[in-house]
Amino acid sequence: MFFKITCFAAILAAVAAQNSHGHNEHHATSSQQIHRHDVPSKAPAYHDEYYSHPKYEFEYKVEDHHTKDIKSQHESRDGDVVKGYYSLHEPDGTVRIVHYTADKKNGFNAQVERKGHAKHEYYHHH
Repeated sequence: MFFKITCFAAILAAVAAQNSHGHNEHHATSSQQIHRHDVPSKAPAYHDEYYSHPKYEFEYKVEDHHTKDIKSQHESRDGDVVKGYYSLHEPDGTVRIVHYTADKKNGFNAQVERKGHAKHEYYHHH
């Protein structure tokens, strides 16, 4: 899993670098952070199977004002509890923010919030 996330982060960085060397130069940023917390097994040493307590935290951000691709996400997991949020700049000028949690007792829950005022562009045909 960690290898897949690292590869994904490397691909994002390579695409961002490749796009910034084109004819239409613009500045875009992308950042990722991954923290893996390995916890020792709680199973006895003589047992073949083991349980590893899942625990991680990751975050990424993309800011490309030229293409208007602006988004971010943060998520953490500790055992069976997952918490996180993501934000996304919508084409109408608003920002959608979703806070979510998931656990065995309550399942998946999300609260969606919108910030800003929608801008509508009108086009006239002659």
